[in-house]
Amino acid sequence: MKILVTGSNGQLGNEMRRVATKACSVHEFIFTDVAELDITNAAAVLEAAKGVGAIVNCAAYTNVDAAEDNEETAHLINATAAANLAAAAKAEGALLIHVSTDYVFGGDGNTPRTEDMPTSPLGAYGRTKLAGELAITASGCRNIIIRTAWLYSIHGKNFVKTMLSLMSSRPALNVVFDQVGTPTYAGDLADAIGTILSTPDPAESVYHYSNEGVCSWYDFAVAIGQLAGSPCVVNPCHSNEFPSKVERPAFSVLDKTKIRTTFNLTIPHWYTSLKHCIAMLQNS
Repeated sequence: MKILVTGSNGQLGNEMRRVATKACSVHEFIFTDVAELDITNAAAVLEAAKGVGAIVNCAAYTNVDAAEDNEETAHLINATAAANLAAAAKAEGALLIHVSTDYVFGGDGNTPRTEDMPTSPLGAYGRTKLAGELAITASGCRNIIIRTAWLYSIHGKNFVKTMLSLMSSRPALNVVFDQVGTPTYAGDLADAIGTILSTPDPAESVYHYSNEGVCSWYDFAVAIGQLAGSPCVVNPCHSNEFPSKVERPAFSVLDKTKIRTTFNLTIPHWYTSLKHCIAMLQNS
């Protein structure tokens, strides 16, 4: 099967390149990023998707703060482009695997989010990602939407790499403890997508994927420091100590039962995957 991957220079896209090396005898992957394919151009997307059996959309406008001032641009990439990819998938009879976010939820309460819970995004980023989901569903194409959260990897910019950089130059850091969720190692998510691609006639639906377990950003930062052997002291603080125009979900733990059981996945605990990622960063 020929598989088109968008956003292939990002965190998840780079991990899909690794997955492709394991599946090269089964699938033919076409990796694109903005230089090769402008996914906001409907005609270009239709042309690029000719003959493909699946599209994996790893592209997104993910700067949550900047989205508040640039919602039109965020909507173009997160919603209009998603609609373009859905139309192309529909035209080719291809499966579209689209990556969305926990930010489609409001973040109140303390119950892990299941796929059928009501959405209520708090900001521009969440609104545009939800609009992308709705456009895909409305298109009638074959689709699987995967919501994820707190993504990190050895590639690009992310919380883990930012913490490691700050810890190398500061004696202490303050990190919020009143926002709770679960980190997602991009390599694990890419492996899950690889499993879905290799599943005959995979069940079309919305799924949630992150690593297992629960933590606050403070807990996450403490673990990063411990695993990196950093002497930097991490102190807990409240979200209101970091004023922001973005209201972030206070609780966004995703329930992975559906994707785990549907595709028989073994999902690693967040600490296990973090340890693996930091080891790779230290050895690179």
